[in-house]
Amino acid sequence: MAYLLLACAIAAEVGATSLLGRTNGFTVLLPSAVVLTGYAISFFLLSIVVKTMPVGIAYAIWSGVGTLAVVGIGVTLLGQPLSLWQGLGVLLVVAGVVLINVGGPVH
Repeated sequence: MAYLLLACAIAAEVGATSLLGRTNGFTVLLPSAVVLTGYAISFFLLSIVVKTMPVGIAYAIWSGVGTLAVVGIGVTLLGQPLSLWQGLGVLLVVAGVVLINVGGPVH
């Protein structure tokens, strides 16, 4: 259940972040309201997730998957360029999330 809620938190955050440009600095009402609502939902769900999952693991997954998704949306849907170095940086973020998750408990 925690992973499902985490996926929903990530989706809400990614949706909100993807719409940030349309807020025009939070001067356009509807996109601004959607962005703020998306972030509120995301943080609410994340707060539930960390009741049963270590906050470091939850946040690593949330931020890593969110970063990957936002970059993907930026490149594919928003026409934003991605350099080789930026792509490498995204891959390093993903690798870091994987290592945090497979690293196991610290003794």
